[in-house]
Amino acid sequence: MKIIPWEQLPAEMQTEEVRKYYDILKTKKNELILKRAFDVVASACALVVLSPVYLVLAIAIKADSPGPVFYRQERVTQYGKRFRIHKFRSMVQNADKGSQVTVNNDSRITRVGKIIRDCRLDEIAQLIDVVQGNVTLVGVRPEATKYVEQYTPEMMATLLLPAGVTSLASIYYKDEAKLLDGAEDPDKVYVEEILPAKMYYNLKSIEQFSFWTDIKTIFMTAFAILGKEYKGELEEIKITDSSAHCSEDNNND
Repeated sequence: MKIIPWEQLPAEMQTEEVRKYYDILKTKKNELILKRAFDVVASACALVVLSPVYLVLAIAIKADSPGPVFYRQERVTQYGKRFRIHKFRSMVQNADKGSQVTVNNDSRITRVGKIIRDCRLDEIAQLIDVVQGNVTLVGVRPEATKYVEQYTPEMMATLLLPAGVTSLASIYYKDEAKLLDGAEDPDKVYVEEILPAKMYYNLKSIEQFSFWTDIKTIFMTAFAILGKEYKGELEEIKITDSSAHCSEDNNND
């Protein structure tokens, strides 16, 4: 994993807002190499160990509803590259033709999908994306193209590194779907209220990037899945569009 020369960045990333974060990452060359090596080794081992789980999930998903095993929506990763994410499908086929955010008790979620989401098992398919190099284990969650198009100049700095499977924002806002539940316009609320809050932590993580911070985030993620609650520096988001509460990776899967 490396940082390309400044002049080779996409034009929309060559701004003063991004430069600050670019200069920080340029001093982390060795840690970025270590990060990629860890990604490949850890993900490859996890894919082997979890292969029986993959098989069970594939059978359950196919038996529960028509459609593919994997959800393959287009997302955006490092330097604005677009790729099709791997997630175990938890919603009915073609669910993303509607809103691209998911609220709690969404009618599009299948029976097996609800279990998969509650246990966060839909995410483990992204190990394939990590091995392919489109995603890293710890980094900003890959957003759908429509949301990236609404990034502020500073938010574009999150594209200096590959998108990630988990992050501090993922941990602090793991119940985002509940926060969106009841909002009259979930997409609007996500862009105007939730996304800026998550980006606060995403940008801060780039400022404080280190390999060992990544390892800490992985352990925090494991504890969060097991039920531990973490609170960030920001106060809990209050949805003003209706009453509600907010989950990471709101995009339909």
